[in-house]
Amino acid sequence: MRNAEQWFSEYGESHQNSTNKAIHWIAVPVIYATVVGLLWAIPQPAFMAAVPWMNWAVVALIPTLLFYLVLSFPLALGMAALSVVCLWAWSVVDRLGFSVWLTALVLFVLMWILQFVGHHIEGKKPSFFKDLQFLLIGPVWVIAFIYRRLGIRY
Repeated sequence: MRNAEQWFSEYGESHQNSTNKAIHWIAVPVIYATVVGLLWAIPQPAFMAAVPWMNWAVVALIPTLLFYLVLSFPLALGMAALSVVCLWAWSVVDRLGFSVWLTALVLFVLMWILQFVGHHIEGKKPSFFKDLQFLLIGPVWVIAFIYRRLGIRY
């Protein structure tokens, strides 16, 4: 398995243009959140519904966060924090009576359109066309950038 710097270096090859980077700063975390929302919206079987906060989003986040943990403990902590914020936000959307799946779906589609606009500007294909694992690298790439700015080692 590649280490974090190897992943970020390869991911960064198709994210050099400042406009594309800015788009990714917005779209990547929102897409991550929308995937959590879409999973949140899947109906739970009774055994899951009996456990507070147990839903398909939480189930899917377990192997996702394990992937990040293998990559880097500090990065996994950042992704865990982002994941908790996503879960909390979707719980608020749900409690307010809005459709979680529809809200997540609309945002998902809009953000992917924005991503492809960014890659058109960049003139390079998205990294996940080469390796689907880059779908998991995008969000942690943003976290790593924040860490570097704050002087946090990962």
